Amino acid sequence: MSGKKKIINRDLSWLSFNERVLQEAIDETVPLVERMRFLGIYSNNLDEFFKVRVATLKRMIDYAYNPKELSGEKPAKILAQIQEKVLVQQQKFSQAFDNIINEFEKENIYFINEQQLNEEQAYFVDNYFDTNILPFLSPIMLSNVENFPEMKDKSIYFAIKLSNSKRKVKTEYVLMEIPSILNRVVRLPSDGNRQCIILIDDIIRFCLKDLFAIFSFDKFEAYTIKLTRDAELDIDNDLSKSLVEMISQGVSSRSHGQPVRFVYDQNIPNDLLKYIINKLKFDNTDTIIPGARYHNFKDFITFPNIGEKRLEYPSTPAVEHPQIDKHASIIETIMHKDVMLHYPYQKFDRFVDFLREASMDPKVKSVKITLYRLSKNSKVVNALINAARNGKDVTAVIELQARFDEKSNIYWTRKLEEAGVNVMFGIKGLKIHAKLVLITRQEGKILKSYAAVCTGNFHEGNAAVYTDVALLTSDKRITNEVARVFQYFDSPYWNYSYRHLLVSPLYMRSGLIKLIDNEIKNAKAGKDAYIILKINNLVDSDMVKKLYQANNAGVRIKLIVRGICCLTPGIEGLSENIDAISIVDKFLEHSRVFVFCNNNDEKYYISSADWMTRNLDHRVEVACPIYDEEIKKEIWMKLEVQLSDNTKARILNEAQDNQYVRNDAPPIRAQFVLYDYYKNKAKS
Repeated sequence: MSGKKKIINRDLSWLSFNERVLQEAIDETVPLVERMRFLGIYSNNLDEFFKVRVATLKRMIDYAYNPKELSGEKPAKILAQIQEKVLVQQQKFSQAFDNIINEFEKENIYFINEQQLNEEQAYFVDNYFDTNILPFLSPIMLSNVENFPEMKDKSIYFAIKLSNSKRKVKTEYVLMEIPSILNRVVRLPSDGNRQCIILIDDIIRFCLKDLFAIFSFDKFEAYTIKLTRDAELDIDNDLSKSLVEMISQGVSSRSHGQPVRFVYDQNIPNDLLKYIINKLKFDNTDTIIPGARYHNFKDFITFPNIGEKRLEYPSTPAVEHPQIDKHASIIETIMHKDVMLHYPYQKFDRFVDFLREASMDPKVKSVKITLYRLSKNSKVVNALINAARNGKDVTAVIELQARFDEKSNIYWTRKLEEAGVNVMFGIKGLKIHAKLVLITRQEGKILKSYAAVCTGNFHEGNAAVYTDVALLTSDKRITNEVARVFQYFDSPYWNYSYRHLLVSPLYMRSGLIKLIDNEIKNAKAGKDAYIILKINNLVDSDMVKKLYQANNAGVRIKLIVRGICCLTPGIEGLSENIDAISIVDKFLEHSRVFVFCNNNDEKYYISSADWMTRNLDHRVEVACPIYDEEIKKEIWMKLEVQLSDNTKARILNEAQDNQYVRNDAPPIRAQFVLYDYYKNKAKS
């Protein structure tokens, strides 16, 4: 195998991941409403990919920068491959949407456009337009303006052509934003026994004649266009400004970033398309994609169910953790035994209760926490504010540069500071991605610490759909070192050592290599040697090469990688001992778990870190060992279930063709098996 192909390009691997999301929209066994929502997830993912990764490649081209990390391929070549893959996926996407629409009709649910309205529906649409949409419309007559209007990154627009078919009137072009503040889907009056819905796009199309009634036009054509911009923050290094001010200005300027993708309705008249492309000053390096009639499918992530319950996934309400009594002290529980919460199967509320109890407990002296992403109405922040009001010494380390959450985190920074919380912004040049809590409690003459180490954000919304684990512990081996991490935030120039936690940027990479080397040594000695990794992304080239080295020594390696996998499994002489799968299902797989055989005295870790260069070298991350034997057994059981999935697991291979795992074993759908496990455990 050539050296170039040993490591798969990360961007092409990511597109393969997003195709797995698209497969869920295509899969006829997935409930119909959920299929529409997967189209929304796919679309939203692709938007962010262009804002971040494609924008980065375009910057490399602009600055003639060709790093080796691109697997020996030039950015321009990768951009061309991306364009090719995206166009193929666009065809699959459009076909999936058409099929879903047809399936809805079998359920007596019809998508109506502006040309299919009956008299009652037309009357409803006219009134709805006047009351709910018209006040938000701001059409711009392009002949009236010298410069083409600035197009927002997150919005869709109508490119409108106004003409007269009966007499000579100069054709006008108009640009108009479709208001994003409104619900995209509107339910219409029933047509007999048919349930009907319409998009606001088509309501606007129906009412264009009224909107432009003052002009002498009788033909109104509206075509959707969309611009995606570079989302990288350009941070001003003015020393007279605070970090909050610099990030705020960077967020404001993001909406004016360089265009990286232009998508348009493929039926748009050629004269109108040429006019827009010329005004936007696109060239051959720009990604210009013909699409279907509708764009911004990300709005369909919350697509409503107006049909029967079976059109959605069965409800899976989070269950109680059997060791936690919501009417008793959680701190008292973890004083005696470690507890691991696994959400969304188990209730994230119990983690919030842990913070809330600390905020009121008179023995608690301090609360420290890292915050990366927070929900809009954060119960976590409320607990921290309550702790400060109760006289606790509260410290929140907030990552202001959490991508796309900068504005939200600035808002919460100000709220916490107003409440008297000591807010820190971490360490210059390093994102704080570790998910940690440290509670210090006066117990007699000693101060005792309690910690939470988590794989995901302290975000109630994420906890409902992301699979993550949180370890709650009073084990000194862990709490003492969590305390050192918080000391590092305060005094980053001191030298801190860790015997138990793997902490990046200084110790995690070397710690992981040491663990892999131990497996290599054992394999060469004829001992059992294996590694199981469950991660979101496997990208770092040195870690990939280390796994290849372990493979060649005879170490058996099993990978569960949700997203990017730059390692090529199953290649003779390179990775024949490595199997890799990806699971895409109802929940977003997000927890990171590492298991090393260690001569059958397994070492277990949970982590906030993927195996990416940014996580290992440019962020503060933590991998935490699991010492509790019962929790180890539970983690092993979960990994076994996921590795046995033959329903929603896909095979990761050199072809990146996302074949489903299929075998003669009884069907196993890991997420539903695990939900039933936790549900039964909660009852026992």
